[in-house]
Amino acid sequence: MHYVRLTIALGLAALTAACGKKAETPVAAETNQAAPAATMSGDMGNMAMAPTATSAIKAKGHGTVTAIDKTAGTITLDHGPIPEAKWPAMTMAFKAAPAITDATKVGEKVDFDVTLTGSAGEVTAIHKQ
Repeated sequence: MHYVRLTIALGLAALTAACGKKAETPVAAETNQAAPAATMSGDMGNMAMAPTATSAIKAKGHGTVTAIDKTAGTITLDHGPIPEAKWPAMTMAFKAAPAITDATKVGEKVDFDVTLTGSAGEVTAIHKQ
């Protein structure tokens, strides 16, 4: 009878110890993002991270230019949802060639083409509305 109690007590102790441990998460490798997370805003809780880091897709968006950083080669857009990427509306900085950053001004409403790889993107064409 003592062996049964001892076995149950040891089993409960082992389960209790296992439940008290926090899950360890592996350290993910850094990704090449178009902008630091601090420059993104909006409801990104349901944002799927499509496409994968190895595949690029072309998408179209509509938005307003909120910042241009010619030194960094980025343009920040407050854009609507981008269905091809499963992205909600948000404000995000994208890489952009000098021809694109020179052709736009802060405050302009634009339609844009973007190539997305992972969570980063590059504006490849821009058209004023």
